[in-house]
Amino acid sequence: MVDAIVSPLLEKLISFSVKEVTQQVKLVKGLEQEVEKLTIHLQMIHAVLNDAEQRQVKEKSVRLWLGRLKDVSYDIEDVLDEWITARRKLQMKQNGHCPQEQVCSCSPTSSIGFEKIILRPDIAVKIKEINEKLDAIATQKYIFKFVENGSNSTRERPGRAQSTSLIDEEEICGRVDEKNELLSKLLCESSDSPKGLHIISIIGMGGMGKTTLAQLACNHEEVKRKFDKILWVCVSETFEEFRVAKAIVEALDGHESRLGEFQSLIKHIYESVAGMCFLLVLDDVWDGNYMKWEPFFHCLKNGLHRSKILVTTRKKSVASMMGSTNIISIKELTEEECRLLFNKIAFSDRPIEEREKLEQIGRKIANKCKGLPLAAKIIGSLMRSKETEEEWRRILNSGLWKVEEIEKDILSSLLLSYNDLPSKVKKCFSYCAIFPKDYNIEKDRLITLWMAQGYLDTEQDEEMESKGEEYFGILASRSFFQEFTKSYDNCIMQCKMHDMVHDFGQFISQNECLSMEISGLNAINSFDEKVRHLLLIVGNGASFPVSTCGVKRMRSLIIDYSRYFHLYLNGKILERLFRESTSLRVLEFGDWARSLQLGPLTRIPRNIERLVHLRYLNLSNQSIRKLPDTLCELYNLQKLDISCCCKLKELPQGIGKLINMRHLLNYGTISLRYMPVGIGRLTSLRTLDEFYVSGGGGIDGRKACRLESLRSLELLQVCGIRRLGNVTDVGEAKRLELDKMKNLSCLKLLFNKEEGDGQRRKNEDDQLLLEFLQPPPNLRKLLIGSYRGKTVFPPWMMSLTNLRSLDLDDCENCEKLPPLGKLPSLEKLSISFMCSVKRVDNEILGIEITIAFPKLKSLTISWIIMPRLSSLTFDSCPKLKALPDHFHQTTTLKEFNIGWNCGLLEKRYRKGEGEDWHKISHIPNLEIGP
Repeated sequence: MVDAIVSPLLEKLISFSVKEVTQQVKLVKGLEQEVEKLTIHLQMIHAVLNDAEQRQVKEKSVRLWLGRLKDVSYDIEDVLDEWITARRKLQMKQNGHCPQEQVCSCSPTSSIGFEKIILRPDIAVKIKEINEKLDAIATQKYIFKFVENGSNSTRERPGRAQSTSLIDEEEICGRVDEKNELLSKLLCESSDSPKGLHIISIIGMGGMGKTTLAQLACNHEEVKRKFDKILWVCVSETFEEFRVAKAIVEALDGHESRLGEFQSLIKHIYESVAGMCFLLVLDDVWDGNYMKWEPFFHCLKNGLHRSKILVTTRKKSVASMMGSTNIISIKELTEEECRLLFNKIAFSDRPIEEREKLEQIGRKIANKCKGLPLAAKIIGSLMRSKETEEEWRRILNSGLWKVEEIEKDILSSLLLSYNDLPSKVKKCFSYCAIFPKDYNIEKDRLITLWMAQGYLDTEQDEEMESKGEEYFGILASRSFFQEFTKSYDNCIMQCKMHDMVHDFGQFISQNECLSMEISGLNAINSFDEKVRHLLLIVGNGASFPVSTCGVKRMRSLIIDYSRYFHLYLNGKILERLFRESTSLRVLEFGDWARSLQLGPLTRIPRNIERLVHLRYLNLSNQSIRKLPDTLCELYNLQKLDISCCCKLKELPQGIGKLINMRHLLNYGTISLRYMPVGIGRLTSLRTLDEFYVSGGGGIDGRKACRLESLRSLELLQVCGIRRLGNVTDVGEAKRLELDKMKNLSCLKLLFNKEEGDGQRRKNEDDQLLLEFLQPPPNLRKLLIGSYRGKTVFPPWMMSLTNLRSLDLDDCENCEKLPPLGKLPSLEKLSISFMCSVKRVDNEILGIEITIAFPKLKSLTISWIIMPRLSSLTFDSCPKLKALPDHFHQTTTLKEFNIGWNCGLLEKRYRKGEGEDWHKISHIPNLEIGP
C-alpha cells in the first residue's frame, strides 16, 4: 500500500523538481537543494519497499515504520498539490481565464515568457520540515536491514503451501451442489472449447475451498475410472513455465525427470499424452498471459478428446484466457455448514461434557466466520487449544479478527490476492475500508471517491472514469467484492465486501479509514490522529461532532444519511472545519438517501476557499439558497453535486474558473433562474445534469449563458436541457450543432418553460426545435419530455442505431408513436403521460422489418394506461409469465385471448385450474389456448 503512494509521488517529484524549481523558486534560498534532498531520500526508501511491505505482516516495528513513511508521503503530496495549484491558477490569470484577483497568495514578478512564483513562506517551511522527518525515516531503514528490490532474497514470503490431490473427505462440510456440478462436467463427453480442450475452471476468493472441491472430485471413484491418469500440478503465484512443465512430466512418468530444457519437457508431454484420456488439475493459477500457456495447450491437445483440464483460480480473467468451457463459482458456506466445519476442528477429541458447555459460545464464534471455510478452519484450530469457558468467551468478546494468532494466517491468505494487484488498484481497495461492514457500495460513487483521492491518474486521452471502471472490474473479478446488484442491461450498480475482506482492508489501511455512527446518545470527544478518511452514519438526534474539526490530516469526510435521520449543522462549525481540515479531497454533506425532505444546511461559509485540495463536494438535497463566490477558488474541484437543492436560485458568476470540473450534478435545482455565462468555459465537463434555458437573458443585470454556448463543451457525455420552451430563436438550437458532440451518450430534452408558467407554446415551434436538436448518431440514452408537438418523430430519430434507452414523457399532444421497433439496439422503452395517443398498432413496430424491437428488455407504459381497452390478445410470447394487475382490474376489457406459443400464460390463466384464473374470470369473452 505504501509503495502505491510513494511510486507515483516519486515520479511526480522528479519531473516537478527539474521543471518547477529551476524556473519558479530561485528567490527562495536553498529550496532547490531541499527538493533534491527530498527526492534522493524517497528514491532510497522506494528501493526497499517491496521487502518492507512483505515483512509488515509479521513485524510490528516494520509496520510502524511504514506508517510513518506514509504520513510523510501524504504531507509531500499536499505540498506539491498546493504548489502546482498556485502555478496553474496564476497561468489562468495571465491567460485571461479568470478575473484579475490575487491567486493563492502568490505574488507575480516579471520574467522572460512568464511570471515567476514567489513561493509562499509557509510552503517553503513545510518542505524543510518534511525533509527532517524523512531524514529520520531514511536513517531508520538501515536498522531493519531491508533487501533492495531486485536483489536475491531468501526472506520468507506469505506464500501458499503446495497442494496435492489427497484429502480426508470426512473433514469436508457442505459443497454438495458444487461437487455434483463439477462431477457432471468431468464425467460428460462433450467439448465445445475452441482450443480443442475441455477446460473447467473453479473461481472464488482465497480461503473459499477451490482446492478442496478439486480434491473431492479427483478422489471420486467414477472420475478415477474415467481417466487413465489424474495429474495434479500446483502452479501457485509465480508462474514458471519450466517448473510447471517438469511437474506435469513427473506426474505422467511417476518419477523425477532429468530433462533440463523447456522444449524437451514440452515434447515429452506431447508424446506421453498421445492416446491417453487424462485429467490435469492446475491448482492456484494466477498468471493470465496466454503466450506463456500456449505451448502447454498445443501439446496437451495430443491427448484423447475425452481428456479434461481442471483449473482453480481467483481470477475470472484467467478462466477466460484459458478458454474455459465451464466455470463454477463457489460462494460462502451456509451458516450451518460453517458451524459443522468449525465444530469438527474445535471440538475434536474433546469430552462430551466440555463440548456441551462450550457449544453455545462456539456457535457464536462460528457465525463470525461468515461462511469462509478458511476462517472456520483457522479459528477452529485456535479454539482447540483453548480449554476453559473463560478463554472461549475472551476470544468471542475481544474483537475476534484482531487476535494475532488468527490475523497472521487469515491475512497471509488474503495477501496473496492483494499482493498480485497493480499498485494503484491496491490503493483503491484499501480505501473501501471507509465503508462499514455489510454496506451497499455504489460503484459510481466509489469511482468518484477514488478519483478525488488521485488514485486514477491516466495517460493522455484516457478517461479517469474508465480507469475507475477497470480497477473496479479487477477487484470484482478477484472476489474482493460480492453480492452485486445489476441494472436491466447487466451493469453492476452496487456491491458489498465480505466481512473478512473488510477486516483485511482495515489492516492494510492501518486504521486510516473509519466509519462510525453518531447520535444524540453518544458523544465523540476525539478521533485518532491517524484517521484520514471518515464516514459518519447519522443516527437519531445526531449533531455534528466538533471533534471532527481537530482531524487536521483528514482527506475524506462523508456524512451518511442512510438511516433516514438528519444531521444538525451550523455555519460556525463548518467555518472551523474549513479552517482546520485543509487536506480534504472529499466532502460529502449531501442528503443523498432522502428525497422528500430537504436537509437543514442553509449556507456554505465563505472560507470554503481554504480547501485547495478539494476534488469532490456533495451538497445535494440541502436547503442552500446561494453558493458563495469563493467556491469558485476551488481550482481542483472535479465534481460538484447540488442535486435536489430546490431552493438554490443561482450559481456563482465565477463558476467558469472551475476549469477542472468534470461533473456538475444539478438535477432537481428547480429554482435556478438561469445559467451563468461561465458554464461555457467548463471545457472539462463530462456531465451537465440540467442546463436551464433563460427566457430573459439573465437576472439583475447578470448575463445568462446561451444555449449555443454548450457547443464548446466537446467532452460532454451526459447533458440535460430544461425549459426549451424559453427558446425564442430556434436558430440558436441549430447553431448549437448538437450532432457534432461526438462524446455525448445521454441526452435529456425538456420543453417546459419556467416552473408554474401556465402558458402554452405553439406545436410547430416544438417540432422545429426538436428537429434542430439532432443528437450524434452514437447516442445511447434519450429522454424527450413536456413536448407539445403533434408528432415526436423528427427526421433524425431512426438514425440513432446505438440508442439503448428511450423515454417519452408528457408529450400530451402526440397522437401516434413513431416506428420505434426499427431501432436495432433499443433495450429499454418508457412511455408515460401520452394522453393523446389513441392506438398502438403496427406503426410502432415498423412494418418494413420482420423482427420489431430485436433487443428490447424493458417496456414501461405508465399513467392512464389504456383506460378504454376492450380487447387484448397475446400470441407467440413463450417467456411471458404474468400480466400486470391493471389488466385484471379494468372494467372495459370485453375480450381476452391467449393464442399460440404462450405456454406459461396459458398455464397461469387456464379455466378453473390456473392460479390466476379468478383474476380474469369476469371478462365476458375468453379464449385460452390455440
